[in-house]
Amino acid sequence: MSAPRPPRTPARNGRRAPRALATLTAVTACAVLGAAAPGGARATTDDTRTVTYRGHTFTVPAAWPVIDLAEHPTACVRFDRHAVYLGTPGERQDCPARALGRTESLWVQPAAAGTKSAVTENRTARLYRATADQIAVTAPYGRDRETIRRVLDSAGLPIAAARAEKPGEVPAALTVPAVASTHRGRGFDACTAPSRSSMNAWKSASPYGAIGIYIGGVNRACGQPRLTAPWVQAQYTNGWRFFPLYVGPQSAASSCGDACAPITDPVPQGREAAEDAVAQASTLGLGQGTVIYNDLEQYARGGSATAQVLGYLEAWTKRLHDLGYRSGAYGSVSSLVADLVANAKRTTLPDVIHFARWNDDSGTDDPALPAALWADHQRIHQYAGNRRESYGGVTINIDRNQLDVGAGPSRPAGVS
Repeated sequence: MSAPRPPRTPARNGRRAPRALATLTAVTACAVLGAAAPGGARATTDDTRTVTYRGHTFTVPAAWPVIDLAEHPTACVRFDRHAVYLGTPGERQDCPARALGRTESLWVQPAAAGTKSAVTENRTARLYRATADQIAVTAPYGRDRETIRRVLDSAGLPIAAARAEKPGEVPAALTVPAVASTHRGRGFDACTAPSRSSMNAWKSASPYGAIGIYIGGVNRACGQPRLTAPWVQAQYTNGWRFFPLYVGPQSAASSCGDACAPITDPVPQGREAAEDAVAQASTLGLGQGTVIYNDLEQYARGGSATAQVLGYLEAWTKRLHDLGYRSGAYGSVSSLVADLVANAKRTTLPDVIHFARWNDDSGTDDPALPAALWADHQRIHQYAGNRRESYGGVTINIDRNQLDVGAGPSRPAGVS
């Protein structure tokens, strides 16, 4: 058997997805020249420019491209690169299968007239959300929180009075049962949740029955304009099942490198990630009993890297259990899975393992997984990635997965 291949390294460290990069470059070349009808861009100094949208003017770094989503509806809203996005994406964003990382950017969408000015901040996810008359703003940041604060302040948004973000209230009718995260069969994950029309087309024509949805995390790079509780409810009613993915801090030895917020204090960060993941899941109507998967990309094993990842993931798992959720973990067979197996008797293992080996074999058995671990319908195999597939006239860039996930025991079989 060939050596394990790093599952997500190319797209997440910037060495892959040339098509997506080319698309953004083309969009940027057009959009920077002017933001068209709903807004405009005007240079102010060598370092900044002003961008106006629906009567609100933001002062942003001059180097940030301004992308008018009305003119470029297929552009992918991404938070792993500096940009200003104006408007709402179209039905079919042209996103990569996955993207990882977080930096400073601005996304301004339409809102109702008379919307009150307010700002919230999610410090765990490094994300501001703001509202004002006719606009709703999403403003992520990486290492440079102050730049985003200045951008929001330049538009008169009450940044100094920002409140901590709290989970939104979801009506009982929009809460799906825990069985929504169980499935035996094929599934796919995509960087951003597809539109309802796209999901309907794939439900009728594709071989897939489950979708991986990126619900949050400091290193989730794609915006999620469609991912709401009504969207989750509609897809569940239509027969889809889910494997929710949370992209928290990564190993300092990760393939993501400096683009990602790293694990620096494993136990507190693991607990905070679990609490934020539950907050995001509950806002989407994914209640207790749901499996939530912590996405840990390929990293160089050994020494402090292994210790940090295992400490972080154990804290994640224990806190999820405290909150009534099941723990999942995504990782490569050559890094995360190898470390979990080697330390199975010394750590609290996740309830379900989502392992990556891109070998085009859809089985959920693997030489890296002992038969006694995750043996009771507790596995997902990501067996191929970055595949553009079309069904019912709709093309989506995806990773392919085979799921064998039931309502198994709270701990992997074989662990005392």
